[in-house]
Parts: sequence; structure tokens; C-alpha cells
Amino acid sequence: MIPWLDGPAFPPVESALSEPNGLLAVGGNLSPDWLLAAYRRGIFPWYSADQPILWWSPDPRLVLCPPKMRISRSLRRTLRQGRFEVRFDTAFRAVVASCAAPRGTDPGTWITAEMQEAYQRLHELGYAHSVESWAGDELVGGLYGIALGRAFFGESMFSRRPDASKVALAHLANHLKQQDFAVIDCQMTTPHLLSLGAEEMSRREFCAGLASWTREDRPPQRWTQPSGPEVF
Repeated sequence: MIPWLDGPAFPPVESALSEPNGLLAVGGNLSPDWLLAAYRRGIFPWYSADQPILWWSPDPRLVLCPPKMRISRSLRRTLRQGRFEVRFDTAFRAVVASCAAPRGTDPGTWITAEMQEAYQRLHELGYAHSVESWAGDELVGGLYGIALGRAFFGESMFSRRPDASKVALAHLANHLKQQDFAVIDCQMTTPHLLSLGAEEMSRREFCAGLASWTREDRPPQRWTQPSGPEVF
């Protein structure tokens, strides 16, 4: 039986189902307290509009260590050409809405209106951040996620032009490397993320790392531009 939550006291992640992989609990809400408590334990919400809130902690976990991002020749060329201007935290709501937009022939989205407002609240508190690729005045790609201590939890990305989201990810990885972040949590394994240098980590190892990475006291704040040089 999957437990129904009455408060942000999540069951041990080891009790998550193996099929579907990582389903841990049902219910609760998306208040900042709930979300931050979940992320610190290696848990995240993922559900559709016709479902209650579902909480997940899959095994294995896909992670990307910022210095290990793999940049192809073509992407490196795009970065050096400066085809896109990359900005941080200037259009968070627009990035989340773009990630939630239907893709291809699939009209559905797991980034519900409730989810969008929840992460907007985290952004206003300084925990959630966006990395944006701009072509002039047009937002053409980007990603968003949550920073806790030395861990960044990636949520979603979008692209309206070739390489726009990859450019945003490269700038994120460079920024996190300069800030001594340990990991970008990519949650679920995909061939695309594997091609960029992400690696699978056991849930046990990931959660043990989180206990250390999220312990560091870094005050939540709005991001500006990366510190240190951009090395591409």
C-alpha cells in the first residue's frame, strides 16, 4: 500500500515501489515547506492534472556533476559564437510556462497550474531559479530547478531553437561549477541526458550525498550572472 500523507513526514525512500519505479507516497500539498522537505530527502512530486499529488524517489537516480558535462563540438561552437544571450532569474514564470506547454501531438503536461504556482513561490523565496536563452527579446529556451546547499534539482527544460536548452544547461553547469555545487539532479534517466554526461547513481548513494550537500547553509537568493570565467 502506498501511504497517504497527512503532513510533510515522508516514509523512508527505501519503501518506494520498484514498479512504477520510485512511487513513494500520495497526497499532501505543494507548499514550500513540503517541497523543500521532499527535495532534501531525494523526493519530488510528479503527477498529472487528474491525479492527486504523487511523490517519487526512483532508483537509480540520474545525476550530472557540473564539471563533467559533455559539450559536443557543435554545441561548443554555438557557445563561442554567442548565438544566444543567457540570463538568470529574469523570466522564471515564462520559463515554467514554456516547459509546461504541449509538445508535439501530446496535449498533456505534468507541470499543472498548481505546480507552476508552487514553484513560483519557491522562486520568490530564492530557492527556485531559471536559466534562460534569449535571441534578442525572444525567450527561445531554458530550464528551471531548485538550489539547496550544494545540490541543484533540475525540473524541466524547453527549446524553441536548436541548442537553446543545451546552451542554458551548459551555462548552468559552468555557474554551479564556479559555486562548488556537487551535483545536478536529473531525476529520471533519458538517452539525451546520458549523452550530455549524466550518470546513474544508486538511490542509497544519492540520498547519502544529499544529507551532506544540502546541509551547507547557503542563503536563498536571486541569481545574477555566473561568477568566474565561462570556459567552453
